[in-house]
Amino acid sequence: MDKFFSIVRGFGLKRGPERWLGGVCGGIAAKLNVDVAFVRIAFLLFALLPGPAFVFYVLAWVILPDQRNEIPLQAFLDRRSLNR
Repeated sequence: MDKFFSIVRGFGLKRGPERWLGGVCGGIAAKLNVDVAFVRIAFLLFALLPGPAFVFYVLAWVILPDQRNEIPLQAFLDRRSLNR
């Protein structure tokens, strides 16, 4: 699993500091160097289409590192393995 999380960190995409919910749109906007409002509007339009927009957002929220370079899924799995 560590290799997977290293690959995710290698993308250079982090959840952004401008967050309403999880910071995913803010992180994408920062990576693309565009205003976060455009990314939020694009996501809302994407969410109106039939498909897995909500699932994509939640997965991105769990997998993308935050500003401290911590990945929530990795922290959860590490805590779980310590409790065994």
